Amino acid sequence: MLSLSPSVTANTLSLKPNNPNDLFLITSPSFTNRRHSVKPISAIINPYSFKRQQPPPPPQQQVYQPFRPPPEPLPSEYGNLDLAAQIEILSNRLGAWYQYAPLISSLIRQGFSPPTIEETTGISGVEQNRLIVAAQVRDSLVQSNADPDILAAFETGGAELLYEIRLLSASQRVAAAHFLVENRCDGKAAQELARAMKDFPSRRGDKGWERFDYTLPGDCLSFMYYRQGREHRNPSEQRSLALEQALRVAETERAKNVVLEELQGSGEEKDEAEDGEGATRVPVVRLRIGEVAEASSVIVLPVCAEDEREVLEAPFECRSKGEFGVVVAEKGWRRWVVLPGWEPLVGLGKGGVVVSFADARALPWKANRWYKEEAILVVADRSNREVGSDGGFYLVNGYGDAKGLKVERGSTLKEKGFTQSLGTVLLVVRPPKEEDDDQLSDEDWE
Repeated sequence: MLSLSPSVTANTLSLKPNNPNDLFLITSPSFTNRRHSVKPISAIINPYSFKRQQPPPPPQQQVYQPFRPPPEPLPSEYGNLDLAAQIEILSNRLGAWYQYAPLISSLIRQGFSPPTIEETTGISGVEQNRLIVAAQVRDSLVQSNADPDILAAFETGGAELLYEIRLLSASQRVAAAHFLVENRCDGKAAQELARAMKDFPSRRGDKGWERFDYTLPGDCLSFMYYRQGREHRNPSEQRSLALEQALRVAETERAKNVVLEELQGSGEEKDEAEDGEGATRVPVVRLRIGEVAEASSVIVLPVCAEDEREVLEAPFECRSKGEFGVVVAEKGWRRWVVLPGWEPLVGLGKGGVVVSFADARALPWKANRWYKEEAILVVADRSNREVGSDGGFYLVNGYGDAKGLKVERGSTLKEKGFTQSLGTVLLVVRPPKEEDDDQLSDEDWE
């Protein structure tokens, strides 16, 4: 029987250390003769025993960043308006359009999206953009010291007109604004004017270009109509209408005279042939950058090298089918070109082909410098191979010492006894060209 008194020693553990160094030594009757040496605890931090803590990953960047227009100073009368007042002004169109237009930018900077603004104010996203851009154009006119009477003409409904001249330089905008007001132009006319002024420098070298004044909007627009008129057959109603329009908007006498010459029939292209014969009626046009994208209709034609075999083997028929106008050819071909639906090409049915020449020396008229510098495309109609007109031009294989394809006059071919050709030439196309004059300088950008 066990005793519960404090003096009991049987089957008990002694927790009182005999020595302070034996603090963690436990003794019992069965271990009294066995002592354990106490070893010191050594803690060494091993840096490789821990995983390196990686920095937290950067927050995922937002892919879509909503458009934030540059800050515009609000008119003084709108400077202290709260959000509700700004929305009320836009909703009710209070004030002039160029005064409340900066409020749209203010709302966007405060976090409003264009759809939200449209839902709140009734101003569509397209109109929002037009108002913002037109207001900036008007500010550039003010900074350029434009005539106050011209500025006043844009008080009502002027946003649509000023928006169209946004891509012009500051000086061009002032001249264009004068022309729009004096001629009471609408939005479409303003668009054509801006396009003509922007395109004019790139047409350097075209027939009659030097007779028009680049600094005058009317002359730029007249040259565009003049060039379009020369692309139509002579005579034709389209040609006469375009030239009459060119004459109506021309500002200088030199421009008017060259248009009159063309309108009266004496301005046909007179690139002289080496034999000194008459004028050519084949249009020579320069393709403008973006002209295919802007064309209301286009034509797709196979392209051949200067080789008779390729011209004969090229697909004879190419047409569009289905609701999407998918182009289908009678057989496969490696090279194709898309051209605007110019007048000489509109009636082209089966047999159309394009021959790519390294330069224009294959043409039968007098060589100029550009003939050796530029590649050209010659569009021919293979369905009309008979050499009929003396003044016509035909695609033929080189004869005598000449090798490869070339273009010859009908009169020359008849003298040599030719009655058939590879096709009648319809059009000569020069490549697009960018001119330094067409680029805006840094100070012109607004």
